[in-house]
Amino acid sequence: MQNTQSYSRSSQKTMDLIITAMLIALVFLSTFFLNIKLPIAANGGLVHLGTAMLFIASILFGPKKAALAGAIGMGLFDIVGGWTLWAPITIVARGLQGYIVGKIAWSKGRNGTSNAFNVIATIVSIPFMIAVYYIGEGILYGNWIAPLASIPGDLVQNILGIIVAVPVCVALKKVPYFK
Repeated sequence: MQNTQSYSRSSQKTMDLIITAMLIALVFLSTFFLNIKLPIAANGGLVHLGTAMLFIASILFGPKKAALAGAIGMGLFDIVGGWTLWAPITIVARGLQGYIVGKIAWSKGRNGTSNAFNVIATIVSIPFMIAVYYIGEGILYGNWIAPLASIPGDLVQNILGIIVAVPVCVALKKVPYFK
C-alpha cells in the first residue's frame, strides 16, 4: 500500500498531465477552428484565437504548461492544417512565447494575479515570437526582406490575443479553482 505522501505526489503529477493535455487541446482547437487566412505576404498569414488561448494558459497555469501547450498545440495545427513546413518554427516560437508570458505573469509568487504584469508579459513576448518567425521565414525562403510582410499579421494576432485573454483571465481568476 502506498503512503499518503507518495499518493498525493502521484495524483499531482497525474493532474498536471491532464491539465497540460487539456491546454494543448484547447490551443490546438482555438487555432484550428477559429482562424482567418490573411491575404498578405507570399504565404499569406493566419490570425487565430490560439494566441489568446496560449496567453490564457500562460497566465492561469504558468510557464511550463504554457510552453508545452503553445509548442505542441500550435505545432500540431501546422502539421494537420497544411502548414507542415512551419511546424518546427512554430514549436520554437510558441513554446518560447508561452514560457515568457508564464514566467513574467508568475514571477515573484504572483501566479498570474497581477493584471498589469499579465499585460506586460504578453507584450514582452511579442518581439520574441516575431523574431523566431522572421528568422525561420528568412531561412525557409532565403530572403530577409519578404518576412517583413508577415509582421503586421503577427501583431494583429497578438493584439487580438491580448484583448481576448486578459479579460477572460480576470473573469476566471474569480472562479474558486484559480484563487
